[in-house]
Amino acid sequence: MMAQLQQGGPDEKEKTTALKDLLSRIDLDELMKKDEPPLEFPDTLEGFEYIFNERGQLRHIKTGEPFVFNYREDLHRWNQKRYEALGEIITKYIYELLQNECRLKKVTLPEGYGVIVLNPNENYIEVEKTKAQIQLSSDITDEPAEKRERKDTIQKETKKRRDFYEKYRNPQKEKETMQIYIRDNGSPEEHAIYVWDHFISQSAAENVFFVAHSYGGLAFVELMIQREAAVKNRVTAVALTDSVHNVWHQEVGKTIREWMRENCCNWVSSSEPLDTSVESMLPDCPRVSAGTERHELTSWKSFPSVFKFFSEAVKVKNSLVKPTPTRRSTRIKYEEY
Repeated sequence: MMAQLQQGGPDEKEKTTALKDLLSRIDLDELMKKDEPPLEFPDTLEGFEYIFNERGQLRHIKTGEPFVFNYREDLHRWNQKRYEALGEIITKYIYELLQNECRLKKVTLPEGYGVIVLNPNENYIEVEKTKAQIQLSSDITDEPAEKRERKDTIQKETKKRRDFYEKYRNPQKEKETMQIYIRDNGSPEEHAIYVWDHFISQSAAENVFFVAHSYGGLAFVELMIQREAAVKNRVTAVALTDSVHNVWHQEVGKTIREWMRENCCNWVSSSEPLDTSVESMLPDCPRVSAGTERHELTSWKSFPSVFKFFSEAVKVKNSLVKPTPTRRSTRIKYEEY
């Protein structure tokens, strides 16, 4: 009798089993869609009644309040889709700022599936054509008609895939979106390696810096594992902001850990003042406070310190003096710019 009471009894077990069976047959997605408004959203910031103020902050036109995720109570899926639709507009807005105000340009990834932004200024980047590319461009007029026709067919198919991607990446055009695999860029780690191989490693920049936030820190560490010698040769300093990398789980070698201790710093979420040393159990780069406990604000809050960190790294490099360990034992005193 005691055993039955402790285990809940056979009747209770049968009820639990029946409940689990019932829940397994419920389509949660369809349940969430019930009584849900159409997934149709504005295609402009003004349509969402938001605008960026003079400080670059997203604010509601009428109330002046920041963005509110739970626009409609008890409709999480709809609120998420609304959030994603607004995110697409903001992404386009930021790209326009990068192009118009920072004089950057868009560069397409394989087959046009996505874009990255680079500085076209020749003083900062020069992506030279390989000999094979130069030879290909010079011989193009001598190609047989059959080969040119085959290339035209490939180009047309590529355009179709690009159009397909554009159709489904924009929630303004379709009610439902889907994720599409980007060749050679199927994960953040793959993307980091691809951008390094095709752009950064070919640039003429004398000093290369990384700012890697959250999972970006893990992607950078993976890049170091895959391209250790090249990264050490080109990268001057690395600023991580609340990075989620783990040198043990990623099986980082001793030489990489030593390089990270000398050339990296991780500004982490903390209640301590900006740049206060934060202890770590991992034997990699120093950890200091970003001056905020909010993960998403660690980059923004630590920017003054990050740029100071980069400036000091350049001075050390130019002086050809071996840098002293960057681990902080006390709060860093940075002068104001």
